[in-house]
Amino acid sequence: MTPINTERVPLLELNDARLMRGGNEILCGLSLRIEQGQHTAILGPNGSGKSSLVRMIHRDDYPLAHAPERPAPIRLLGRERWDVFELRRLIGIVSGDLQQRLVGDDLVDALDAVISGFFASQVLSFNHAVSAEMRAAARSALERLGAVHLAARRFSTLSTGEARRVLIARALVHDPGALLLDEPTTGLDFVAQRTLLESLRELARAGTTLILVTHHLEEILPEIEHVILLRGGRVFAAGTKADMLRSLVLSEQYAAPIRVRRDHGYFHAEFDH
Repeated sequence: MTPINTERVPLLELNDARLMRGGNEILCGLSLRIEQGQHTAILGPNGSGKSSLVRMIHRDDYPLAHAPERPAPIRLLGRERWDVFELRRLIGIVSGDLQQRLVGDDLVDALDAVISGFFASQVLSFNHAVSAEMRAAARSALERLGAVHLAARRFSTLSTGEARRVLIARALVHDPGALLLDEPTTGLDFVAQRTLLESLRELARAGTTLILVTHHLEEILPEIEHVILLRGGRVFAAGTKADMLRSLVLSEQYAAPIRVRRDHGYFHAEFDH
């Protein structure tokens, strides 16, 4: 696994981060902190700012700059500025946006989709020098996800669950110390969902820090103990899973009557009539 930082600086820090899009403020002074090794779920309803947060971490969007005397609005591993290629070696990111782009390219097979992670690109091109070590690492990443049998398949022919495992393998080719997952089980049936969640549990137990962005309680793995609740582009509350995933807290966050139950280490939310 790629070592992150021996000084143990926070994995992610947001300090009053504000993000504008189309003249609208999407993130309204978002402040949070996630430590290395701290498996974390970021939970919120649609429109709470989850996707915008992922895009900001991914460096697709940038927050409004702060005055020089103020802390930077976003720091990853203690740094404000990063080379994207260097950052990908330390934090792997899996989002639905990339899956849609790859599905649209009928020439990409699963192994090449994973190898493209070395170059932070959508596809491989003639100017990408792919080594035997890269191919071996890509196959190894597929093996970790139980997906090596998909290597020669066209990405566009994969089921949603198969494609999701390939994308996670793509994020793992650098053996990063942390993995950010944006709604990883969206579109999966319950069998594919559980298979994927068990693969993520293995990664967490092996030492990969997981940041799970979701609006589904049932995605929150037993290994995750830190939960951040978002509402309206701000942090509504943050703390331990036991404190955050309670009926009273979530009912207030969602402004609706919610009943939370726990089953075999997983949490489930139900509308409380």
